[in-house]
Amino acid sequence: MSIQRYPLGLQDFSEVITRGCVYVDKTHFVHKLITTHKYYFLSRPRRFGKSLLISTFD
Repeated sequence: MSIQRYPLGLQDFSEVITRGCVYVDKTHFVHKLITTHKYYFLSRPRRFGKSLLISTFD
């Protein structure tokens, strides 16, 4: 069993991929958010992946 690297402190999706870190794809949840309602406020703690999620849209 290989050791999995977690993207601690990384905020850029391309860097997560090039470093071979674990990434859980949440795009189907994002699609559901976009298509069901008009506005959302993402209230998450600091360093909880908001910027990383947004960078997957590029």
